[in-house]
Amino acid sequence: MSKPRTLGELRESGYSVLTVREEMRNNLIKRLANDEPIFPGVLGYEDTVIPQVENAILSGQDIIFLGERGQAKTRMARSLTTLLDDEVPIVTGSEINDDPFNPISRNARDLVEEHGDKTPIEWIGHESRYAEKLATPDTTISDLIGEVDPIKVAEGRYLSDELTIHYGMIPRTNRGIFTINELPDLAERIQVGLLNILEERDVQIRGYRIRLPLDVYVVASANPEDYTNRGRIITPLKDRYGSQIRTHYPETIDLEMAIMEQERMKFDSEGVEVTVPEYVKEIIADLTHLARRSNDINQRSGVSVRMSIANYENVISNALKRAIRLHEKTAVPRVSDLQAVVASTTGKIELDTLGDDEEDRIVQRLLQGAIVSTFNQYFAPHEFEDLILAFENGLTVQASDEMPSMEYVHQVSHMDGMREAAGKLGASGDPAAISSAVEFILEGLHLSRRVNKDRSGTRAGAAQYRG
Repeated sequence: MSKPRTLGELRESGYSVLTVREEMRNNLIKRLANDEPIFPGVLGYEDTVIPQVENAILSGQDIIFLGERGQAKTRMARSLTTLLDDEVPIVTGSEINDDPFNPISRNARDLVEEHGDKTPIEWIGHESRYAEKLATPDTTISDLIGEVDPIKVAEGRYLSDELTIHYGMIPRTNRGIFTINELPDLAERIQVGLLNILEERDVQIRGYRIRLPLDVYVVASANPEDYTNRGRIITPLKDRYGSQIRTHYPETIDLEMAIMEQERMKFDSEGVEVTVPEYVKEIIADLTHLARRSNDINQRSGVSVRMSIANYENVISNALKRAIRLHEKTAVPRVSDLQAVVASTTGKIELDTLGDDEEDRIVQRLLQGAIVSTFNQYFAPHEFEDLILAFENGLTVQASDEMPSMEYVHQVSHMDGMREAAGKLGASGDPAAISSAVEFILEGLHLSRRVNKDRSGTRAGAAQYRG
């Protein structure tokens, strides 16, 4: 059946307009009954954050997501639109999504009064009922609520005429969801302007008092620590939000790895198959977890999951680059490829100390800690007594992020126990996988102080292992 196109047709259809909170509540109840997720793609919040969000929606409460950067706050806010109905009717041409049965803008009221049941209506999808604003110190009341339009005044209207108003983002999101990110960055005098929007719905624009009973579900995000001294959320505004929900970083290495795999940028690598061993993923994820516990890093700033994702992408890219240059069919990241994380790590952490050299040194120390921690989960140093003895008797092994995989295979034949250890990591048959396993084992032994390592050449990824 065709959708109603006039107010009269809408009445005859028996359509009932719900508030935003009723829509979201009803659709959430359906999802709960069918055991469907409300935040598909958001991992690690199933037992912590999501139950609190569900409670807030069932209670009809506005939400503040409180958490450090990179904790999916904005993604969850945007995902809330999936709890809105697919389409809702508005008065055609309405600037603020006026309900045809109860229009609140002067323009829509005049239109309904003039045309009655013949008033034209249109249908808008949930994607048109979401707006988002990043709070900045220069954000104004005009941006959020509205301003007198001088062009309309110049056309002959009086300042007291409601039709002179140019509506801001919040009224234009009427019957939808409005999100303001980094709320503390909003000047306190502008935060005051939001008080009535959240509760009394009484808006003043240039001294002209206008009653706008807006139907808006308001979401905000904020960092729990004022680590940049940019501002704060005024107490009366916090009081008007129903639920303050604390987000968090992935609590386990496995969750961090799952997010890395899900979120990394994926491309078709023509002719090259990319395979990443579990231990390489574990090292990258553990690097982030160690950074979140490091005393050298400002923890009030946070260490974003984006760091894990960017590091993962760079390590894969370094391995892919080698495979392309050497005309190999398989790209498998090695320990020497992990030097690629320096560029993607240094820009995502804030140190308590200053200096570029200090930053690189801290990243290297964290990386070494992640490697040795992961190595100890797979091996005990005593498993390599024969290999260590060979090193003490003069064995040397070359390693580099540019070395062909077959050279590692040839070197393995001179290393007692290495083939078996590589097999324990699932590396057998594929030269690229064997080369990755060999580097991991050698670096693990070096960091366990069983094998010496000398830097070879000018490249950060080139080294020689010896006794």
